[in-house]
Amino acid sequence: MLSIEKKMNHLVQTILCLLLLIGCSKEEAVPVVVDFELDIFKEDYSIPVQVVIINKTKGAQTYQWSFKGAVPNNSSQRNPGFITYDTKGVYTVVLTASNQDGSTQTKEVQIKIDAPVVVDFNVTTLTDTFSPASFSIENLSTGTSNYTWTFEGGIPSSSNKKNPENIIFKEPGEHTITLEATNGKETYNLQKTVEVAPYLEVDFSYEVNFEDDDFEIPVEVKFNDSTTSATSYLWVFEGAVPSSSTLANPEVTFNQTGTHSITLTATNGKETKSIRKEITVTTNNNLRVFEDVKLGINTAHNTNETGSFYSISERKVYTASDLEKYPNAPIDLVFFGLNNSFSRNSFVSPDALERTTFTSLSQPRKTRFINTQELCACMATLSASQFDMMNNDQLIKGLEIKETPGGVQPFDHTQASRIVLFQTEDGRKGAIKIKEFKENGENSYILIDIKVQKEAT
Repeated sequence: MLSIEKKMNHLVQTILCLLLLIGCSKEEAVPVVVDFELDIFKEDYSIPVQVVIINKTKGAQTYQWSFKGAVPNNSSQRNPGFITYDTKGVYTVVLTASNQDGSTQTKEVQIKIDAPVVVDFNVTTLTDTFSPASFSIENLSTGTSNYTWTFEGGIPSSSNKKNPENIIFKEPGEHTITLEATNGKETYNLQKTVEVAPYLEVDFSYEVNFEDDDFEIPVEVKFNDSTTSATSYLWVFEGAVPSSSTLANPEVTFNQTGTHSITLTATNGKETKSIRKEITVTTNNNLRVFEDVKLGINTAHNTNETGSFYSISERKVYTASDLEKYPNAPIDLVFFGLNNSFSRNSFVSPDALERTTFTSLSQPRKTRFINTQELCACMATLSASQFDMMNNDQLIKGLEIKETPGGVQPFDHTQASRIVLFQTEDGRKGAIKIKEFKENGENSYILIDIKVQKEAT
């Protein structure tokens, strides 16, 4: 019995000692381990920059954040969310964390905020864009520090200067300038083009005055420059007045017969080139020739198919509707064909249209006609063969053109190559050769040639 009792007492004592040991042991404190990361929402770190805080701290119950220079500039939240930096610089993010056991730890992380990145440049022509063309570059970039330039077709072809100078392009056309700029984190590219003007090429054309298209002196000529890449001109005109000019598009008069040279020398300050052409002017025969003029009978004129009115100065046939639009047209010749059988025809003075079915003109001219030389009993005569041979006004300038006594004497179509003589209001004498009577119903017409003095003599 006693041994059992002793064993029980020993067991109780052992349990009591264990309980006492447990009760007497101390509680261990939990340490704070501070850790956080920053995530930048803008890869180039240029302002404005938004930063998000990722808190990885362990063992803490309280947090004190300091974001000097940011908005907001502090927080007591475990996860303060976004903070924003609006000014470039180097900033420190500080977190102090603690717990109820008195454990405290602090961590600082620096962040560099760069200036805004702007990549731009200007290209300036040093003199002009004629080959070889020189350019300078003004770098307008901000927030970057290193530059690589590439000049397509340029001399030099590349550069690492901030502001390259005297870049030369020789070949005409567009050339690309490429800027590659970096701020140490990101790289940016920008391209612009410059254009070099074409090489100097000299050329010109010319046109004569409307009245001088037969190239009989005096001949007024207008020269039209078609040169490329020129800045100044020197013309030399052989046999003309003036004999030279520095205008781009001069006008001159040739008063001497023969073949004359025209030389144009053009320059742009870098190149000079010349071209030479010739113009031939002939003696003034004082005779204007118009061939294959169609004049309609009265129905053709009134239906606007073929007009019956002709202006020598304008070299133009007028129909009835034309005269409605231009009532003061300078009409010299009027053909009145009664019908398509051509049994009764005559040329009528523009101021005597009451003899016809035509409407009178508002400002008519006076032209004298000899329609039938065989009936006029006058000294003024000209044959068809003489008409054909005429290359000057010698045969007609001495003719006395008087109207047939008693008015107009009409003619029919029976005589081939009829010659009608006339004298305009300003005294110029001429002849009409009727080559064909063309029957075409109400649109019938005659086909004529006209030879008339340029100026009265």
